[in-house]
Amino acid sequence: MIIDAYNNIWEASGTSDYLTAESYTPELILAHMDEAGVDMAVGCSLGQSIDNAYIASIVEAHPDRFIGFGQVNPRFPGAVETLRECARLGLKGIKLHPTLHGYHFADHGLLDPIFQAATEEGLVLLVNALDDPWCAPLAIEEISRNFPEAPVLIAHMGTVWNVTEALIVAERNPHIYLETSSTQLLEVQMAYKKLGPERIVMGTDWPGSHFALERAKIARAIPNEADRRLVEGENLARVLNLRTP
Repeated sequence: MIIDAYNNIWEASGTSDYLTAESYTPELILAHMDEAGVDMAVGCSLGQSIDNAYIASIVEAHPDRFIGFGQVNPRFPGAVETLRECARLGLKGIKLHPTLHGYHFADHGLLDPIFQAATEEGLVLLVNALDDPWCAPLAIEEISRNFPEAPVLIAHMGTVWNVTEALIVAERNPHIYLETSSTQLLEVQMAYKKLGPERIVMGTDWPGSHFALERAKIARAIPNEADRRLVEGENLARVLNLRTP
């Protein structure tokens, strides 16, 4: 099965010129998944507009196509309870977006309770980690190394300038994986050479990119078919304990 690790689905809210005023629906993403031969995809809310109940409703309507990840802002009171509610809704992971939500990742006071609760609930943690000072891979490691039973996906691999850190962190922490959306082809090739195929998961960050483009990048970076199967779905299925045909 082809399983994509990171995408966004939402209903329009507000009047912002950046993303949130327009809906990107399950029907639209499914059409693009089918076009590219993607069987299942992780779906999250935008960082700007968290709606965990909506994500859960999409999974309920399409359980064979979507894997729901919730989202919390650790700075908000009740963040841990929100995380536990995501687990009760049947969501399989939690997205964290330090840049949009205004916290540095190496903050034990904020993040330790989140990681502890995720460990207890059996949830995967997806960290939006584009190249910025809020969530450098070494900061992610500072928190996650104390919670090795909670798998972490470093979204975007820290591209551009933090990729080297991401490779170091993933190499020495077997519970940390690198997700490929927004990365350059060369960066995926670097990860494959340094880590092998077992620690990389394909993600698209739809609608920011399209599944066919991401699959073409992965095919170019990882020519070995068996290794590519790991990156395009088998690794994530293992991390999430998914039963696949």
